[in-house]
Amino acid sequence: MPRMPLIAGNWKMNETTKEAVGLSQSISFQFERNFDEVEVAVCPPFTALKSVRNVFDFDRSPVKLGAQDVFWEEEGAYTGAISPHMLEEMPCEYCIVGHSERREYFHETDEDVNRKVRALLAHQISPIMCCGENLEVRDGGDACAFVVDQVRKGLAGLDAADIRRCVVAYEPIWAIGTGRAATPEQAEEVCSAIRATLAEMGSADTAEEVRILYGGSMKPTNAEEFLNMPDIDGGLIGGASLDADAFARIVKVAEGCRQ
Repeated sequence: MPRMPLIAGNWKMNETTKEAVGLSQSISFQFERNFDEVEVAVCPPFTALKSVRNVFDFDRSPVKLGAQDVFWEEEGAYTGAISPHMLEEMPCEYCIVGHSERREYFHETDEDVNRKVRALLAHQISPIMCCGENLEVRDGGDACAFVVDQVRKGLAGLDAADIRRCVVAYEPIWAIGTGRAATPEQAEEVCSAIRATLAEMGSADTAEEVRILYGGSMKPTNAEEFLNMPDIDGGLIGGASLDADAFARIVKVAEGCRQ
């Protein structure tokens, strides 16, 4: 069975609660009907999760809710942290882990990411596990090996059933804010290597079920080029997800690529 694309918006540290309500209402208005060919999710800041959930529930919107991070402990003296149990209560269907900004600014390791993946799966939340290389790695010709190692460590210890519940998001760090752009062919090369690794870790059937997203500045103007690649199953959208019209156009491109 073909994989259903996932278009997930990462709002990052943007939108107050009031602003998030307005944006989620605009997004909900864009998606008054269910998409049979595409799954849509948004990941607001923690402070806005409940308000956005209320908007989608009130509108009976098909848009799913995701968080931007999680801590792996259930509860305790972890000031400022959010547990998977708290996200489950929202409820959140997805949660981003291992984003390049978390790795860079907060020094998160592959082992940290693995703990978070396991914690989310225990609470029936699908991880969107990010991976990607910096400019030095890309220029050194080691992109695929570097990213594959992140995938192996981030999903270490999972059986095939748990791997199937995960989403992997490839984000080439070197193509974000550097003036250099990843081509669809470069993205596909890495995503293909990720899928081959998933097959080794689980099975060929497992690898065929897992969705791999591209997260390098996808926009309405370039989405079709990336989404037509055989191993790219959607996008982790940053800036464009803060514009309801632009976000909806990407979703419609993904829908068109499936027809």
